[in-house]
Amino acid sequence: MSGVGCYSNPPIVNATSEAGHVQNIAGHSCYVAGSLHLYSLAIILVSDVYGYKMPLFRKIADKVADAGYYVVAPDFFNGDPYTRGNPNRTVPIWLKNHQPDKGIETAKPIIEALKDQGVSAVGAAGFCWGGRTVTDLGSSGLIQAAVLLHPTYVTVDNIKGVDTPTALIGGELDTAAPPKLLKEFEQVLAAKHGVDSYLKIFPNVSHGFTLRYDPNDPKAVKTADEAHKVMLDWFDKHLK
Repeated sequence: MSGVGCYSNPPIVNATSEAGHVQNIAGHSCYVAGSLHLYSLAIILVSDVYGYKMPLFRKIADKVADAGYYVVAPDFFNGDPYTRGNPNRTVPIWLKNHQPDKGIETAKPIIEALKDQGVSAVGAAGFCWGGRTVTDLGSSGLIQAAVLLHPTYVTVDNIKGVDTPTALIGGELDTAAPPKLLKEFEQVLAAKHGVDSYLKIFPNVSHGFTLRYDPNDPKAVKTADEAHKVMLDWFDKHLK
């Protein structure tokens, strides 16, 4: 199975002030940013294996909210994200209880709850592990725009079912979501009549560069910001 490389580097943990808060939506804890009363457009963010509490992930959620969206970042792991350093809980063991293809089961009721509250359109972005959830959402008719950022556990066959405008963001040095595979995804999407797609491969960066970058490295921050702008531009194009 692809995606092992997404565990090779520990997540960057840094202190950051959070603009949002945690609340329960459809029975799931979610980090929420932005105002549902101000925005009728919602974005679902699906984290990597390290979960929805990671400061840089929440910082991205705040950034998306600042762009004019109601952002919901659910806890897809029910308080049990992957942690490094436990020899009795390897990646394969952890994945048995957190299979990537099960993420949509959490996302569906949350999206339905948002629509019941007046949300008119929904976009979704998935990072690493979250890429499979967003791919499945892109095949479900529940969302209007999708962004996959260095997605793992996604196959060409998964992409074949997508009928939602989808942007793909990858890194030149990524071995977990290699550029060659993302180009195959884009070819499948480009062949679909009426389905807009876009691929951006960033040079000289490896897996997780949009989410687990060093906040003290100006070059890494700049590249991550550029990737986030691609994501926001895609949502603006297809949701606003």
